Amino acid sequence: MLFFKKSLLLLITVCALVFSWVPGAAEAAPVLKAGSANGDVWDLQYRLKTLGYYTVDLDGSYGSHTLNAVRKFQRDYGITPDGVAGEQTWRQLKRNSLNRYEMDMMAKIIYSEARGEPYEGQVAVGAVVMNRIQSPLFPDSIEEIVFQPGAFTAVADGQYWLVPNRTAYLAASDAVRGWDPSGGSLYYFNPDTATSKWIWTRPQNVKIGKHIFAD
Repeated sequence: MLFFKKSLLLLITVCALVFSWVPGAAEAAPVLKAGSANGDVWDLQYRLKTLGYYTVDLDGSYGSHTLNAVRKFQRDYGITPDGVAGEQTWRQLKRNSLNRYEMDMMAKIIYSEARGEPYEGQVAVGAVVMNRIQSPLFPDSIEEIVFQPGAFTAVADGQYWLVPNRTAYLAASDAVRGWDPSGGSLYYFNPDTATSKWIWTRPQNVKIGKHIFAD
């Protein structure tokens, strides 16, 4: 009987844990302020550095450099410049920047989709990815966008997994910082190889190298 009771208690505990966990549930944004020192501060500093707000070495400590960078970012994005990285600040950061892992993804998609294209064309491919992150028509994260079925030829044929070069990382950085040679485009295609009739119906903005960028 005692064994039965213990087994029943264990089963109830496991079920409670299973049903209280929701797959894909978003984690609450960490609230960071002066004096904070943890892995989230490293992420915050990296994002701010990619955008040009944080100009010293990353140290994982929320000191005066981080405080000033957060305030400048908040002012530019219409957030009360209190220097506290809360939910609203994180939401804008994630829509307009990438973390280190995501920057690798951006470089990979640029390299696999546009290596051999002029530098401006490589930045434009990255800009399309950033435009999708910011658009309500697409998922909110670069990972979901890159691996969205049928979104990128290089993912489908495996070229995405090639090792990107330095130029791809530079193009990724420029795209994240806001350079958009695509003119706000959400799509691009090679007119010499495109087989989709639908893509030709999209309003075209600019042609760079072999790619046409469109809305």
